[in-house]
Amino acid sequence: LAASLASLAAMQKTGLPREKIGILFISPCPAKVTAVKSPIGIDHSEIDGVLAMKEIYPKLLPFMKDSIDQVENLSTSGRIGISWGATGGEAGGLLSENYLAADGIENVIRVLEDLEDSKLDQLEFIELNACAGGCVGGVLTVENPYAAKVKLKRLRKYLPVACSHLDNDVLEEAFWNHEVRYEPVFKIGNTMRESIENLTRVESLCRKFPKLDCGSCGAPTCKALAEDIVRGVAKEEDCIYILREYIHKLSDALS
Repeated sequence: LAASLASLAAMQKTGLPREKIGILFISPCPAKVTAVKSPIGIDHSEIDGVLAMKEIYPKLLPFMKDSIDQVENLSTSGRIGISWGATGGEAGGLLSENYLAADGIENVIRVLEDLEDSKLDQLEFIELNACAGGCVGGVLTVENPYAAKVKLKRLRKYLPVACSHLDNDVLEEAFWNHEVRYEPVFKIGNTMRESIENLTRVESLCRKFPKLDCGSCGAPTCKALAEDIVRGVAKEEDCIYILREYIHKLSDALS
């Protein structure tokens, strides 16, 4: 959504066509790359590239120290926007108390199971973050997540509630244009025999994966990726470790 609005603003400001405008996302999490490559609810993502926080921050640090008094304030985020970096920030922007916010993959799974059992059917909004603490706990960040959360709260004190106010017409243009359908993620076969065969394939794939559950592929665990592969909605090369081995073998074959 932000990338779509940014591209429209850049085209209006510069007069350049979309193909000559680059939109980069500085990410705290490798799963954001998956969201760009395989977006949900839209034809394609407006983001052209993703940079890791831990990759770009060390390169900027020397310049930040030298010109600390000459920094131009480019931020357009208020308290609501800044709060999105931590658990509960998105829900807090609704100005409603009828919500639930959870972080950490085990807690997220527990909440989803309770949803399936209709234990949380009175909530208006549910915010789930696989990373502990929210985006501040992403593996591509540079700060301790707990220290970052404290700094985030401190920063909020000096900001207005909101800095950006958009018309509803502008927002509607950036909404999803594809229906998001329910996926029976626990179903791996139409018959008992097929399910057993596919389960054997899942176990075989799990032995190939590093069992790090890093989330870089977009799945919460290596087993979840294996199940997605068996169902035909993912491939082995989605695992960055398998992809690296494939590239090495291809390079050796070409040389």
